[in-house]
Amino acid sequence: MNHVLVADLGYGDAGKGTVVDWLCAKGIDGRPVAAVVRYNGGGQAGHSVVLPDGRRHVFAQFGSGTLRGVHTHLSRFMVVDPLALVVEADHLADIGVPDAFDRLTVEGDALLATPYHRAANRAREIARGAHRHGSCGKGVGEAMGYALAHPADAPRVADTLAPGVLGAKLAVLRDRLVDELGPLEVPPVDATVRAFGAFAARVPIVTRGFLGNLLAVGPVVFEGAQGVLLDEWHGFHPYTTWSTTTFDNAETLLGEAGQGGSATRLGVLRIMTTRHGNGPLVTEDTALPLTDPNNPTNRWQGRFRFGHFDAVAHRYAVDVCGGIDGIALTHLDMASPALKFCSSYDWTDRLLPGQVGNLSRQEALTRRLFSTRPHYAAAPVDWPGAVSAALDAPVVVTSHGPTADAKQVLRPNWAARAHPATAGVRQAS
Repeated sequence: MNHVLVADLGYGDAGKGTVVDWLCAKGIDGRPVAAVVRYNGGGQAGHSVVLPDGRRHVFAQFGSGTLRGVHTHLSRFMVVDPLALVVEADHLADIGVPDAFDRLTVEGDALLATPYHRAANRAREIARGAHRHGSCGKGVGEAMGYALAHPADAPRVADTLAPGVLGAKLAVLRDRLVDELGPLEVPPVDATVRAFGAFAARVPIVTRGFLGNLLAVGPVVFEGAQGVLLDEWHGFHPYTTWSTTTFDNAETLLGEAGQGGSATRLGVLRIMTTRHGNGPLVTEDTALPLTDPNNPTNRWQGRFRFGHFDAVAHRYAVDVCGGIDGIALTHLDMASPALKFCSSYDWTDRLLPGQVGNLSRQEALTRRLFSTRPHYAAAPVDWPGAVSAALDAPVVVTSHGPTADAKQVLRPNWAARAHPATAGVRQAS
């Protein structure tokens, strides 16, 4: 079985949703996709999918194959927000997909994002003032941080099946956050327990072994969230996410199911480098005549920023991942002579990943990137060729619009090559 792992090789928003939708519409090696597995992140994702008839949905927790009738499985590496799932399912029903919950399973070990996490997340971000990290304000990072500090007390999806256990955990969570941050505008614990109990009654909550059965049905697409340049360990600290955004979680899930090394790694990139919110963007150019209606300025993330294609940063993302099998290059319909191609910085042409856990090293790298100057070449005539040469990986599909029909396959048998699961990461000495 050849599964496909999808990750964003930038700062997010490169088009993972439209690529996953295309995979689910066309199938893999002539076989229909059995499921989309979400392997990181949570309700802060925003994967936009547009059907040929104009229907559109921005996927947060449901897999981006939902409009194609494909099953979604939320792995234990997701941070699950049941209340946000209900809102998302309501919108799907409004556009003619009333059965999203019928095609959803959730692993019981996954963390819960609660109204208490969300309120604390927003309070912390407001307190940072001009030094905001660019949080989405959904409480995902707060849930991850709380679980690291208090692993036994962290609410998990399986707790929604035990109201007494969940209520006790929520009360402790609320009290700790109030003691630390002061009063928070949050619902009562009993109301939250009831709401989460309704979720548990509606959605199958499964154990780790379920994924192995799902993988045996047919090829599965593993859909990542955010981008590798925001990775919790290899991103440019502190402007990062509390999530592993590389393929590592997906490879772990495949290994546990006895299918390690059975997947093709597909990295997604725009022909321009973008970022939502604060943090380094070496090639940023505010004079670029570009807009993105799917990524407006918002209170929590701030402004959506555009830069020229940054091959140095994206090459770093490839190295962080330990290699990729192919690239999905998106937004070719936005190509223009105004775009440039950065293949080196004023001090290097390659950033090497550091040791996992060395955030001081990552923070020093961030400071240097803020003062880095890019070296440019003119926009390439052949974007796929230029990107492939710069990143030493084939561009296998290009996207010229938001729908699946706007994709062009450059290498018909691209999904036949599975990447070795043991691929290592180049590290700085």
